[in-house]
Amino acid sequence: MAHDVAIQIPKLSVGSSDFQISIKKNGKKIGELLISRGNIEWWPKGNYRKKKRLTWSEFEFMFEEYGTTVKN
Repeated sequence: MAHDVAIQIPKLSVGSSDFQISIKKNGKKIGELLISRGNIEWWPKGNYRKKKRLTWSEFEFMFEEYGTTVKN
């Protein structure tokens, strides 16, 4: 069950415009990931009022705490 990931990269550097990444599962959009200089946000499909936000420090902690270590 693979996810489809499409990335829309702005013409300007991160800071003045967010990177927007559209995530699909089985061909259906499940949400968007927005990446900016200050944080990372998750917008679930159909929910444009309540997003989830993490600072980069919180994001790093999540990966360190819950991520699986893999060999390259």
